[in-house]
Amino acid sequence: MSPEDVLTIGRDALALGILLGAPLLLTALVVGVVVGVFQAATQINEMTLSFIPKLLAMAVVCIAAGPWMLRLLTEYTRRLIEGIPGLLG
Repeated sequence: MSPEDVLTIGRDALALGILLGAPLLLTALVVGVVVGVFQAATQINEMTLSFIPKLLAMAVVCIAAGPWMLRLLTEYTRRLIEGIPGLLG
């Protein structure tokens, strides 16, 4: 196994992690900004107000994007396992 192979596997794993985390992180960011604007407009200074909307929005995104995320993860794992003989030989 060459250093290039290790770097390629690591790069692919990082790219996959970014792809899997992006929908959830972007959802939390958007909901947080919307709730923050709402709090600023209404002058409600409750720190825990954004927790429930973020939780619900992220649950909806997990349900909607879950199959896609699972498919990406299984395809990557399958490619990695199938590539083991080529990496060792």
